[in-house]
Amino acid sequence: MEKKAVDGDRLESVDLVLAMLELLAGSAVPRALGDIAATLSISKPRAHRHLRALMLNDYVRQESDTDRYEISAKLMALGETARGRLSFGGAARPAMARLRDMTGQAVTAATLVAGQVTIVELLHGRTLVQFAVRPGAVMDPERSAHGRIARAFGARAPGEAFDVIRAHGWATAPGEIFTGVNAIAAPVFGLHGRWVGSIAIVGSIDDIPAVPSPSLIEHVIAATREASNQLGYKEAQ
Repeated sequence: MEKKAVDGDRLESVDLVLAMLELLAGSAVPRALGDIAATLSISKPRAHRHLRALMLNDYVRQESDTDRYEISAKLMALGETARGRLSFGGAARPAMARLRDMTGQAVTAATLVAGQVTIVELLHGRTLVQFAVRPGAVMDPERSAHGRIARAFGARAPGEAFDVIRAHGWATAPGEIFTGVNAIAAPVFGLHGRWVGSIAIVGSIDDIPAVPSPSLIEHVIAATREASNQLGYKEAQ
């Protein structure tokens, strides 16, 4: 019985924290402690404890002159990241489906989430053995095809290897992450030519060799062009 009570208290605390964040995010102006407590029907000491915890984690800030509370820049940045992730994934998915149908291989999409190259979409291939990484997986920035594209087109990293990737418009990573597995990734661009992510096919090195066939490369690039167009990118004429 005691353990159930503890679990219930923890869930209630989470609910309260989320309610606080929603209240502050939906407010046009910073809110006073008493106002927050009254709106959420809790005591001022309890409201203060939870607000303090949110402040310690940089999700809420307190105005020094009025002592009122509002959401922080960190929380707003997380919201923008999530919105960008969802819009990128939605724009990429139709092109990914066509790429999967054309090649039979698993298709992944990656973008930056909290500064890390992260898989945000996955479509399983038609092959007997599946080669793919789950959404939420963070990719190595140096050893993965997605990571190399991010470094070449997002960070504009210097170096001959990245110059080659930029010149070709795609990157591979044969056997770098998993033995016998390769990927071909290409960049996706948004408005004003800004890099927003990448799409890749992933499969056995027998199907996607270290030196890929021109047709495989073209299929990947065609998919990224389609996704880029969905995001408002216009190639220079």
